[in-house]
Amino acid sequence: MYNILIVDDEVNILKLMEIWLKRAGFGVVTAVNGEDALAKLKTNDIDLIVADVMMPVMDGFTMVETLRAEGKEIPVILATAKESIDDKKSGFNCGADDYMVKPIDHEELVLRINAIIKRADIRKEKKIVVGSCTVDYQSLSVYNDKGDKELFSKKEFLILYKLLTYPEKIFTKNQLMDEFWGTETDSFSDTVKVHINRIRNKIAAFPEIDIATVRGFGYRGIRNEKQ
Repeated sequence: MYNILIVDDEVNILKLMEIWLKRAGFGVVTAVNGEDALAKLKTNDIDLIVADVMMPVMDGFTMVETLRAEGKEIPVILATAKESIDDKKSGFNCGADDYMVKPIDHEELVLRINAIIKRADIRKEKKIVVGSCTVDYQSLSVYNDKGDKELFSKKEFLILYKLLTYPEKIFTKNQLMDEFWGTETDSFSDTVKVHINRIRNKIAAFPEIDIATVRGFGYRGIRNEKQ
């Protein structure tokens, strides 16, 4: 059973979400603000957090920033009444995995929780399996049941693995540059494009996976499960 930590200063919302998630088969722990949530994490085994943004004592943004600063990778869904693009950007920039606008549909919440937990399990296993194709973190390679195998440089593999772990998410060139090159002085404007092209050439023999260019935005991993 997966355990979900719900964080909200409104008691009625806490109780309602607890009922939804327990009916969906999850274990549930509750907290009334970010500070309370951090304390609950010390005594409970939590797989995912669903947290309100606007709370007294410690808000949701600060809670996520604190978790990430401590090196904790527990997935977090932020929930708020604010639906402006700036608020969503703030949520993702602080390290949240997803962002939902209130009022929350309980079926959609369960679907999102299941999807994020699946991705989190992939990160733990260090292996992505799509049809007969395996993307293996340990060997920095992609192989299939036919015996085809391609080896990657570490940076090429990390980019591919990142994109395939979040197949519904678009990553901009700047996001990829910041994560995989940081302040390296030898990086240049076409670095990401060059690496993406190299990766595409190497995975051409594996129709189960691909990288799509989303014009004007960035890149997205594709997992063709039916291949």
